[in-house]
Amino acid sequence: MSKLFIVGAGEFAQIAYEYFTHDSEHEVVGFCVNREYIKETTLFGLPVTALEEVEQKYPASEFLAFIGIPASDMNRLRMRLYLEMKQLGFRFASYVSSRAFTWHNAVIGENTFIFENNVIQPFTRIGNNCILWSGNHIGHRTVIHDHCFLTSHVVVSGYCDIGSGSFLGVNSTLNDNIKIGTHCLVGSGSLIVKDTEAERIYVGNPARAVPGKSSFEAGI
Repeated sequence: MSKLFIVGAGEFAQIAYEYFTHDSEHEVVGFCVNREYIKETTLFGLPVTALEEVEQKYPASEFLAFIGIPASDMNRLRMRLYLEMKQLGFRFASYVSSRAFTWHNAVIGENTFIFENNVIQPFTRIGNNCILWSGNHIGHRTVIHDHCFLTSHVVVSGYCDIGSGSFLGVNSTLNDNIKIGTHCLVGSGSLIVKDTEAERIYVGNPARAVPGKSSFEAGI
């Protein structure tokens, strides 16, 4: 079993611990957060270490990392931590549920977490540092770029291209051949029938951009 530590100690980090522990070949050995955010020194009986000391506690040659941060600040916090840890030389664990359907030639990046009941069809590519919550459909030849977050029951049709840092809300749907701009937010239940612009918020059926509001103002 490879040993890994989780960056984060919040709800998603704790959920990641459960899945890695009970449905993977990885062993979680601890959690790391910035010193100022440490509230307890242990979690699930494992140490919570200051992130500033991570290189001494968990040498990159011996441990894998997983960035257990949700879509905070439109995925920018998770992206920043991932890039910082990568610069320090760490390798990353990914998780694909044993209850997900993943076609054999789908490509899945590092530090990516795929929950149960996802359907990943042929020739798809899912980038680094992505989260796909439960029950999504990812159509054939779709590309999901780095640092994206798909919530639950999202339907992505074939030949779509989802820009890096994007967030797709619960029950949102993309028609075939849709291109989602970078850092785009698609609201829950929205139907995307045309390509979207970067850093915009789209809601409705069919979805339209929210006038004069950036996705970074969404409060995620």
